[in-house]
Amino acid sequence: MGLALCRQSHSHTAKVVLVGLDGAGKSTLLHRLQRGELAHTTPTVGFNVGSLELDSGPELTVWDIGGQGGMRAQWGDHMEECDALLFMVDGVDRVRIGEARAALGRVLGDERVRGVPLMVLVNKMDLPEAMGLQEVTGGLGLEQCWDRDWEVQGCSTHNGLGLQEALDSLATLIRKR
Repeated sequence: MGLALCRQSHSHTAKVVLVGLDGAGKSTLLHRLQRGELAHTTPTVGFNVGSLELDSGPELTVWDIGGQGGMRAQWGDHMEECDALLFMVDGVDRVRIGEARAALGRVLGDERVRGVPLMVLVNKMDLPEAMGLQEVTGGLGLEQCWDRDWEVQGCSTHNGLGLQEALDSLATLIRKR
């Protein structure tokens, strides 16, 4: 799953498009950030939208776009004037890291996000079988990502681990741009 931050008409709000493969925890992330609690979600068909106020940066409007194969073609429809991208990865899904790499590559190849900073959130880091951040970085081919600032952070939407740090880093990426 991932987020893309896009400018709104007022300068203190950033539109965030959250993308990544299905099952990575995008909707759970949005719910936890909005309400501060764990929610049991169902696969997103279409999108969910929510607002977040950050102490460390701009107000965010978050667009959680479904990650099923058929929905991925619609991700680009939400990338206009993006300030940052957030891509969410299921940290225990080694089998689909290549699929995640291909999906991220399509997002980063979109002209509308050329040079836009990228944050990758690796979810489920609270589980013992979770991939390390270096493994995810290599699996996604981020070393080849020279045309933008990028960062990889671990988190857990289940228990909130790393979410505040991720939001602070995301705000920093937005400010740097």
